[in-house]
Amino acid sequence: MSSQYAKLLPPHYKEDIKNWLAQDAPSFDYGGYVVGDTPEVAVLYGKSPGVLAGVPFFDEVFNQLGCRVEWLISEGESFEPVKPCARVTGKACDILLGERTALNILARCSGIATRANKCVALKKQHGYNGIIAGTRKITPGFRLVEKYGMLVGGVDTHRMDLSSMIMLKDNHIWSQGSITKAVQRARAVGGFSLKIEVECQSKLDATEAIEAGADIVMLDNMKGDVLSEAATNLKKNWSSTRKFLIEASGGITEDNITEYFSPGL
Repeated sequence: MSSQYAKLLPPHYKEDIKNWLAQDAPSFDYGGYVVGDTPEVAVLYGKSPGVLAGVPFFDEVFNQLGCRVEWLISEGESFEPVKPCARVTGKACDILLGERTALNILARCSGIATRANKCVALKKQHGYNGIIAGTRKITPGFRLVEKYGMLVGGVDTHRMDLSSMIMLKDNHIWSQGSITKAVQRARAVGGFSLKIEVECQSKLDATEAIEAGADIVMLDNMKGDVLSEAATNLKKNWSSTRKFLIEASGGITEDNITEYFSPGL
């Protein structure tokens, strides 16, 4: 059963998996010797409620080991425990060699997709029309897996890396002395094809960022009525002259995300 997002993955993800397998078996595989090469079938069970994500990574682990995976549910599908999700056929030693690496990847990816999906459900429940996006605060080396999980879970992946968009945070602005100077310097090298996002601590900061030509204004660590009022006023004041997005960020979790479902965002 194929994944609708598999074609998005860059070729090097296969090399990543090759390296992860090598890390788990740097020399002798003593357990593999014990079980031998008898043909076996392993069943993958979903043992807690969730959303399945990470199918291409799981498939590639066992593909590299000469095993075959048969999926019993689709990627992105929600399930309740205990749910048979897949069967893996191959030599016992090969199945066990890939088992932990494959499960680690799938569990991490599915966990992220599950949390993302819960946020999307809250958005629909409250009739919010804005975009919920992920973060670049990912586990080093696991970027593709974690961003992929966001995508399957239904949220925007935001920027993939430092090269995907220019985000000017407080330290970037401090180094240049002002938001305006930082935006001008960024635009000089980013050109017209890269969006510029500016982290703003106040409505005054946001106004300067818009005047300087920022494409996205991040209202950082603003909450409640303060956030809603700032976002609404900025759109009202600039809607006829400038096009920009407003983003809320800082301390947003599954438990408090509904507080950010503002008409101004």
